[in-house]
Amino acid sequence: MSGLPGKHVPVMLSEVIAALAPRDGAHYIDGTFGGGGYAQAILEAADCKVLGIDRDPEAIARGQALVERFAGRLTLVLGEFSRMDQLAQPSDGVVLDLGVSSFQFDTPARGFSFRADGPLDMRMSLSGESASDFVNHADHSTLASVIARLGEEKNARRIASAIIAARPVNGTAQLAEIVARAQGPAALRHAIHPATRTFQALRIHVNDELGELERGLSAALAVLKPAGRLAVVSFHSLEDRLVKQFFTAHSATTPRGSRHLPQADAPKPSLRLITSRPQIPGSAEIADNVRSRSAKLRVAEKLAA
Repeated sequence: MSGLPGKHVPVMLSEVIAALAPRDGAHYIDGTFGGGGYAQAILEAADCKVLGIDRDPEAIARGQALVERFAGRLTLVLGEFSRMDQLAQPSDGVVLDLGVSSFQFDTPARGFSFRADGPLDMRMSLSGESASDFVNHADHSTLASVIARLGEEKNARRIASAIIAARPVNGTAQLAEIVARAQGPAALRHAIHPATRTFQALRIHVNDELGELERGLSAALAVLKPAGRLAVVSFHSLEDRLVKQFFTAHSATTPRGSRHLPQADAPKPSLRLITSRPQIPGSAEIADNVRSRSAKLRVAEKLAA
């Protein structure tokens, strides 16, 4: 997308903008600012204002060019999107693009990818426990549990044993080689690299991505005005499951009590589903941006209290 520093391709951009339907005078939140693709498209679609939130200080620094371009209409805040209800005024729409950004993934020094060697970091906020800290100090049970649960990796115990035997582990290439050896030759014949799920698990753990998402969905519901829309782009089943469960829980009433007893009052739904099933990228977008292939977009609209 033109006007953005570096290479950044916002996923399902046209679908997100169609879902939010930006209008003049409205306020929107881009809770995962990243390269600014969604924020820029919202600002170009209407004479509105956008608050961009990101916990990566490098993303906030890169975004200053857009702040200057959209003088008075774009504000950037360093922080977690789970706190958007504390950082923003009541808003007409929220977009969340989950997971790691292209800038983070493509910078070896950030340690998110095994495609190029770099320090085993993975911290989106550049602070706190790094992936290297975790793999070098966690016990076998904890390490295996994280890899199994957050990476959905069936060979988690074997991989954990291999990591512990090879400590200290400080680089992305070193970790990828350890995991590949632990998986065995057969894993190399699969479509994805044998270390993919382990790297995903470590990244999610280090950044508490699922906890951040749970808190962020609640914060988005709190900050949205009636008729405001929440658009969430997820990239793996753990994220999409949480979004689906949240949307379902707040858009449908659940029968309570026994059929032999008076029915308890059911909570009033606070969301209306705009997408009954997740939207996925078209074949043309996947051909242009292979990283979009696993994306799913879910959209819901806040109901009046």
